[in-house]
Amino acid sequence: MASTQRRPNIVLILTDDHASHAISAYGSVVNTTPRIDEIAQHGRVIDNCFCTNAICTPSRASILTGTYSHINGVTTLETPIDASQPTFISQLRDAGYRTAVVGKWHMGEGEGHDPQNFDHWAVLRDQGEYFNPQILTADRVEVIEGYATDIITDLSLEWADSLAGDEPWCLLIHHKAPHRPWEPDEKHKGMYNAPIPVPATFTDDYATRSAAAHRAAMRVADDLTLTDLKELPPQGLSYDQEALWKYQRYMEDYLACIASVDDNVGRVIDWLRKRGQFDNTLLMYTSDQGFFLGDHGWFDKRFMYDEALRMPLLISYPEKIPATSMPLTQIVTNVDFAQTILECAGIDAHPRMQGLSFWPQLTTEPEKPTRNAMYYRYFENDDINHHAFAHYGIRTDKHKLIYFYNDGLGLPGTSGKSYPPEWEMYDLEADPAELNNVYSEPSYRDLRETLKATMWTLQKELKDSPHQSQPIPELLIDEVPQNT
Repeated sequence: MASTQRRPNIVLILTDDHASHAISAYGSVVNTTPRIDEIAQHGRVIDNCFCTNAICTPSRASILTGTYSHINGVTTLETPIDASQPTFISQLRDAGYRTAVVGKWHMGEGEGHDPQNFDHWAVLRDQGEYFNPQILTADRVEVIEGYATDIITDLSLEWADSLAGDEPWCLLIHHKAPHRPWEPDEKHKGMYNAPIPVPATFTDDYATRSAAAHRAAMRVADDLTLTDLKELPPQGLSYDQEALWKYQRYMEDYLACIASVDDNVGRVIDWLRKRGQFDNTLLMYTSDQGFFLGDHGWFDKRFMYDEALRMPLLISYPEKIPATSMPLTQIVTNVDFAQTILECAGIDAHPRMQGLSFWPQLTTEPEKPTRNAMYYRYFENDDINHHAFAHYGIRTDKHKLIYFYNDGLGLPGTSGKSYPPEWEMYDLEADPAELNNVYSEPSYRDLRETLKATMWTLQKELKDSPHQSQPIPELLIDEVPQNT
């Protein structure tokens, strides 16, 4: 009985670029993840968890601060965080929690950018290395021999083992894997060398899409490097055959990196069970965004299409969250994590936070509505490596509207070029693979204008500004001052 009165320990395991469709709890057809699945078996799968800016630095900032990119200031890979701003960690620590982060930080380094409000931090420098990683602490930089996924788990559990007293604790375990260039360890290397299923959209020709899809440099067929592939393709292959060879080579290493993550998630679960703390720990597994696994012929993320937009999220806390095989299907976002964690711990969210706690949906009010639409914005226009265009949009349960405004607004990490804006719209019920852009179809006109008005209103609520190229929506033209 005493344990139920104690505030929960919190473990947030965050990976980089782990697509939900490479987790067997989400129905993966390319791999199995038995230890990650244990979290779902003892808790809940969140089906419609979406990121609000699908690159790692901004997503990590939104998870930590509970705010959107335009509020926390981390809009691109080259905009480091002001680490002094309120976070769920600062709120937990003020309420008596012990706090630590181990692994990938990737939100800047140096004064003002290093982790703050953590009792302990030991993080990779920049993207970090898979083998013999550099580990930065408040005191020094140390190279630790071994494989990063194992080392990050080792250091995390060492800190947890060191704790004395009855104070609750929060541990962030941030893995590099399975980020590019997908370097598996010897234990898992080659375990996926049998033919891997190819997604149905692999040969998408982008026929109805805007210029953004055509210009993006993240094609499996064209843009994977020798560093990614580790070997040259066999000679004599046709273009299409070589594309399929590259897909298999890419996915073999990507999935092997995930297998190591899965093993290490199991180590954390076993550690909690051995100490009798599994039932009283809020354990969360997620990734900073989704990833294209050959879907639409791509690797990487950035776009607002569902494969990149959707984040995996599995949560267990057996003392409070009933285990069920029924996923939570309501829309939640990475901005919601902070307030959900704080409500679970019985701590008030900071007034600056913009998310919505979905703790009631996990516990006492499973049918309580969350939001009708989620808002997304990608700022890093025409970046040097991938050339994805800046866009924002909304996603509802059934539809998606995207405005490619194609302008970097002078932000770091953008090219300085701008391009004519374009719209896309998808009917997710009729076209879940998002192959048919229906923006210009007459039968969708009324819905299209309604979605435009919804997006404009949501931007105002979230204190974001529409791009100057976007006209005021027809449905709001009498309500919005003309100089807005």
